[in-house]
Amino acid sequence: MKHFQALQLLVVRDLQIRYAGTWLGYLWSLLDPLFLALIYWMVFTVILGARGVGEQPYLLFLLAGILPWVWLSSSLSDSSRALITENRLVRSISLPRMLWVIKSITAKAAEFVFALPILITVAIIFNKSVSWELLWFPIAFILQYFLLVGIGLLLAPLTVLARDVKNIIRLLVRLGFYLTPIIYSVSDIPEAAQFLSYFNPMTGIVTLYRAGFWPQGAEILYPLISAVVWSLGLFTLGVIFFRKIEATVLKEV
Repeated sequence: MKHFQALQLLVVRDLQIRYAGTWLGYLWSLLDPLFLALIYWMVFTVILGARGVGEQPYLLFLLAGILPWVWLSSSLSDSSRALITENRLVRSISLPRMLWVIKSITAKAAEFVFALPILITVAIIFNKSVSWELLWFPIAFILQYFLLVGIGLLLAPLTVLARDVKNIIRLLVRLGFYLTPIIYSVSDIPEAAQFLSYFNPMTGIVTLYRAGFWPQGAEILYPLISAVVWSLGLFTLGVIFFRKIEATVLKEV
């Protein structure tokens, strides 16, 4: 890629800023999703005793859904404000403007990868076996990356033109968490509504992440189709929209 080195430098800069001045540094990438998973594990298994929800071990099940969701929520927050927070550099440095959006999502992708040891550790603790369907995991990662870049390219210009967008994003992320099979599985949804759940872009992706631990067999087809269509569709739409509105947005940055 022509601008790959520039993207790499921007991502490293983002990560250095994030961990600057913290005592634990990289460990926060592990602790944030772990504590969130522990809270939901305690609520649903210890307090409510709902052992029929999701799959067992439930803590591993939660982490396999929470890790990609943390990537999504943090990416949408950062990428939607990328053109505003970096407005001086956006105007002065001769780089494609969409690179500022992409670097925010790539930095969060790096944090997702940094957090994977906690998922591996929990799987080892519970002695959870894996199947060949673990190969869906990197595919889910790639599809989620394209999905988030597409959404980021849609939201970043809109946030410049209407600052209320960032508040709308925050509300939609909260709602989306409960509409996505993170604390429950697709099989927990009433059968009549399971097909509708795939209109959520993250449903198929989360299912692909979990497939290696809880094999889906032929049922992986629906999640895969949903993930591919949403990811590539929104990526294409985001690129087209950003290029079309870029000149207008630069006047407002």
